Amino acid sequence: MLNPVDILNANILIVDDKEANVRLLEGMLAAAGYTSLISTTDPREVCRLYRMGRYDLILLDLQMPGMDGFQVMEGLKEIEPDGYLPVLVITAQPSHKLRALQAGARDFISKPIELAEVLLRVHNMLEVRLLHKELHHYNNILEQKVCERTADLQENYQETIFTMMRAAEHKDEDTGAHVQRISYYCRELAMKLGMDDNFIDEIFFASPMHDIGKIGIPDHILLKPGGFMPDEWEIMKAHTLMGAKILGKSKSPYLRMGAVIALNHHECWDGGGYPNGKRGEAIPLPARIMNICDIYDALRSKRPYKPALSHAKAVDIMLRGDGRTQPAHFDPAIVQAFEANHSLFRDIFDAHTA
Repeated sequence: MLNPVDILNANILIVDDKEANVRLLEGMLAAAGYTSLISTTDPREVCRLYRMGRYDLILLDLQMPGMDGFQVMEGLKEIEPDGYLPVLVITAQPSHKLRALQAGARDFISKPIELAEVLLRVHNMLEVRLLHKELHHYNNILEQKVCERTADLQENYQETIFTMMRAAEHKDEDTGAHVQRISYYCRELAMKLGMDDNFIDEIFFASPMHDIGKIGIPDHILLKPGGFMPDEWEIMKAHTLMGAKILGKSKSPYLRMGAVIALNHHECWDGGGYPNGKRGEAIPLPARIMNICDIYDALRSKRPYKPALSHAKAVDIMLRGDGRTQPAHFDPAIVQAFEANHSLFRDIFDAHTA
């Protein structure tokens, strides 16, 4: 509910090339209690004044030399961000009324000016304008609260992911840092590949779930310090299937992409991966991105069976191969993006390694 005082204290700009008309309008409005009245007889000054004052109402004469009221409104449209022109035109030409409304004016006053009409139309215009501003203000507050709540939900969502991953590899102290790094690697690589904002957002939150299926792998296999026996390796590879089953059939786009990544992130471009031996573009793009990110992080990380490698050595292995890891394992377009931006991977690793 608007306070009547707010209407009387609204900022009003009067524009008319005739000084007598300006004084007449100022006198009418001041006598009615309006306190903030500014005027000009130069229509070329209106846009500058509006940028400075953002007036709640502009009383605008249409017929002025040098720059008429229609031209003034065209200028105001360029600086009014929400498209609402608080303009009340003054005209003696009936044909100008419809044209003025089509140009963006909210109402009109007919000449010769009558006190009762002026006060009624000014009051009504200001009431609508102030309500419009109030609604805009509340919408901004609501939007801010939604953004804050969304950020909280995403933070909680990611923490849930990290907790799930720690459960999957509860004796591996580096798991939390690993899944954080994976998120950032995948996001950067997706951006460099030109993916859209939705894809980038989804892979950032979905990629840490790539190994969630390990929660179903027995500890004596999962945490074995040496190499696997053939039967153990078959059990270990099943974490891809388990991960897809855990995350599958969800309505969440993050979990749906997570399931795709969990199932396919060990598939290789040349068909030599698991669990299904997919090759080329039969492997979903999120998994192809995840694959190269996961390999880089594995090479950089210390394991019971291997030391941590330097960034330069890890990049050399990925681009030239070492017998176990070969460039043919990766999508060539993704390898190219990785090679051009591998310093970002180094920076992410350094920033998220204790």
